[in-house]
Amino acid sequence: MIVSLSSVLLLGAVLGLMLRNRALGTGSATVAVLFGFCLASTGAAPAINDALQALSDSLSRIG
Repeated sequence: MIVSLSSVLLLGAVLGLMLRNRALGTGSATVAVLFGFCLASTGAAPAINDALQALSDSLSRIG
């Protein structure tokens, strides 16, 4: 858990810096994918999935 949390923080910081500096490309896409995989292995994954499901449900009701 400690390793996945530190990797999530590190990859999140790197991704944030890349987006802030507008350095978007293959490198930032790779960082974003790695960030997502690491984030999915943390305890935040169920909350994120629930939030995305709620957003999807509310958007489907609008259209």
